[in-house]
Amino acid sequence: MESKLHSHSRRKFLSNIGCAALGYSTLYSSLINLKALNAAAIADSQTQQSNDYKALVCILLAGGNDSYNMLIPYQNDIYSEYAKTRSNLAIPKSEILPLTSPISSIANYGIHPGMSELQTLYREQDLAFVANVGTLVEPTSKEQFYSNSHRLPLGLFSHADQIQQWQTGLPHERSSIGWGARITEIIQSMNQNQNISMNISLSGTNVFQQGNGIFEFSIGREGAAGIHGFNDTWQLEQIRTAALTNLMEHQYQDIFKKSYINTISNAHSASQEFQSALENAHEFNTQFGQSDLSQSLKMIARVISVQANLGFNRQIFFLNFGGWDHHDEILEAQDSMLPILSRALFDFREAMKEINQNQSVTTFSISDFGRTLTSNGNGTDHAWGGNTIVSGGAVKGGKIYGLYPTLALKSSLDLGNGVLVPTTSADEYFTELALWYGVSKSDAMTIFPNLKNFYNPQSGNSPLGFLNETL
Repeated sequence: MESKLHSHSRRKFLSNIGCAALGYSTLYSSLINLKALNAAAIADSQTQQSNDYKALVCILLAGGNDSYNMLIPYQNDIYSEYAKTRSNLAIPKSEILPLTSPISSIANYGIHPGMSELQTLYREQDLAFVANVGTLVEPTSKEQFYSNSHRLPLGLFSHADQIQQWQTGLPHERSSIGWGARITEIIQSMNQNQNISMNISLSGTNVFQQGNGIFEFSIGREGAAGIHGFNDTWQLEQIRTAALTNLMEHQYQDIFKKSYINTISNAHSASQEFQSALENAHEFNTQFGQSDLSQSLKMIARVISVQANLGFNRQIFFLNFGGWDHHDEILEAQDSMLPILSRALFDFREAMKEINQNQSVTTFSISDFGRTLTSNGNGTDHAWGGNTIVSGGAVKGGKIYGLYPTLALKSSLDLGNGVLVPTTSADEYFTELALWYGVSKSDAMTIFPNLKNFYNPQSGNSPLGFLNETL
């Protein structure tokens, strides 16, 4: 058991350079070579639908969110199991916010008392939960886990491995190619703009958006950074601007110098184009919170408001909201952090409604893993299955998808200390999002090579059913 479960300066010259114009050198990408015809077909099918815009917004709750204190049993019998197992970490029932919606008037489950905004989104059917999701190579039972008869994700309880696998969708191997990037290789031809990557990150470099020649366009809460002081009116900056322009326009013979300066020049051009478009961004009436997460989502909302100006029909956004590795003081930490998440998601939904894009944007959470149901004294440790959030107008909200497990210890899913075997694979979760986004079922099987172990694309059904449209 133990061995299984534990194991005016140079720096201002360019900010976030790994972002701007590298996103489309995918000539040698295997997926592009294999899927070029499919990508062209997708683009052709949408040429007459000028309003066909879709965006995915991925929020990584880095560190491993204890999601069984986020989505909580509420009815007497299942709450009693929860309270007994969680002991000193249990949220008092009187404080839990019950979840009801037009789909279910009986609150079998509730959410953390600091997440009243999510309670509203759930009731208005713009938000759903997916229960007990985790990285899986193939369906695995408790007995199969201990008998070593089934393939398990590499480094199952390791932060480094699991945070990577949630971003790659490849639990059977250690890869640096993200599933967001693999989708981009197929979808990117739908966009008129090929100068700025459709993958936009508010958290710098990340695995999710990087692949074979695919990189994120990294921005901050004020937009693209570009070259500091370029075209500034101050005399010294004007001298620097002239010098940098000469460097970028110089014809270099050395291939390395040429490649480097082309990267700088393309990144600079993309940043200028991006910032120019942002000048026409919508001025929102929605009052976003002051947290970094809310302000980052505000920037994403501004970018979405000018997607037509920028020439995008498809975009993928990434945010890293870290600090969820709560081995200690978990109740205090969640009392602070879960309300930030709740407010940010609600504000973002309101902003999307304001620009009539709520149906077109789906926001979803991922995290390293769930955490133990049992207390280590004042916190919880690394585990496996956990609960995720998906939000947006296309979501069939007001419902919990997947199987919410019993939280009683020594259950058929409990590996010990409340480490739960996932009953829904991350592949199914990701594929539901990918199909809605415009990926074909056949391409989804390529993007997620283990998907065949969980989902039959010939069934006519979607993997989980939490989105209104799939292809």
